[in-house]
Amino acid sequence: MSKVAVTPMEAGWFGVQIAEGKVETSHRVEVPEDLPERLGLVDAAEPDVMGLVRESMEFLLEREPATSILEEFSLDDIARYFPEYYDELRTRISG
Repeated sequence: MSKVAVTPMEAGWFGVQIAEGKVETSHRVEVPEDLPERLGLVDAAEPDVMGLVRESMEFLLEREPATSILEEFSLDDIARYFPEYYDELRTRISG
């Protein structure tokens, strides 16, 4: 099981540390300003955006090891590799 820690950085960017057993990886993730609105999160406060990052990383970890996840990327990049990403994320965040 992976441990995912999300830390706010500058506006729109988050640091993510993933621990899988003895392997630890670090990532810098951008959340596009309009992504929460596109997903139906009209009043997304910072904790909600951190939840988007966490759920997005969990989504990726279900499909690939942490060592395969890019060190720096935008959440919009995920949909290029996994077309089901937005639909899956909407399902995850809606409960």
